[in-house]
Amino acid sequence: MMKMPNLGLGTFRLKDQPLRDSLLQGLDLGYRHIDTAQIYDNEAEVGQLMSESGVPRQDIYLTTKVWISEFGPGKVIPSLELSLEKLRTDYLDLALIHWPSPQDEVPMAVYLEQLAEAKARGLTREIGVSNFTVAQLQQAIEILGPGAIAHQQVEIHPLLQNRKVVEFCQEHGIAITAYMPLAYGKVLAEPLLMEIGQRHGVSAAQVSLAWLLAQGMTVIPSSTKRQNLAANLAALKVKLSPEEMAQIATLDRGERCANPDFAPAWD
Repeated sequence: MMKMPNLGLGTFRLKDQPLRDSLLQGLDLGYRHIDTAQIYDNEAEVGQLMSESGVPRQDIYLTTKVWISEFGPGKVIPSLELSLEKLRTDYLDLALIHWPSPQDEVPMAVYLEQLAEAKARGLTREIGVSNFTVAQLQQAIEILGPGAIAHQQVEIHPLLQNRKVVEFCQEHGIAITAYMPLAYGKVLAEPLLMEIGQRHGVSAAQVSLAWLLAQGMTVIPSSTKRQNLAANLAALKVKLSPEEMAQIATLDRGERCANPDFAPAWD
């Protein structure tokens, strides 16, 4: 089974030419991890671009996420089968529950058990969740048993460090993917990150990514410009000192970018 590369291409809000620019250039530069979701409405385009790229399917780690409208009894698996059809593949590397069911409208056991069934049927190699609180992660582990939830994808960057969730995941062997790792570009203006970047001859964005990567997290920034895609990839080589890591940890101010009205009560 392919291990998730710790730097991936996020496709949130990307369609048409921007999506094409991002994926084809990214795959050409050496990215081998693509993150999409049913609600992004770009799975068919992602599938088309993957086949156009000439990179063999087995060399790409592919994630999609099940939308909240597909949680009811008997709905998760058909929704994933449709995703597979759009993505032109017969398996996912990772299938995630995109958000917990708002107000527990659909009981967690209903959709998580279907997700586990999708894995048992070979539709996906690993399963996980996204945007779950510590209490919800605990509930998920109670439902599926220890070790079943392989990943949690959640917003993390220097301005929102989500420490309680991170610690819980680390304790329970749940890998973390940090989405919006650049806080929609807000980190680029942080004087401390710029200063550390200057010391290393890199950008504030690269410092932010390197800080997350150094903590063992996967990051999925999105970009459509070749130079930025290459720069994000180069963050893998940036090594921050323990002092720099500690300094960046002081930037946490709970600045959340993704907070829809159906979001859970965050930790």
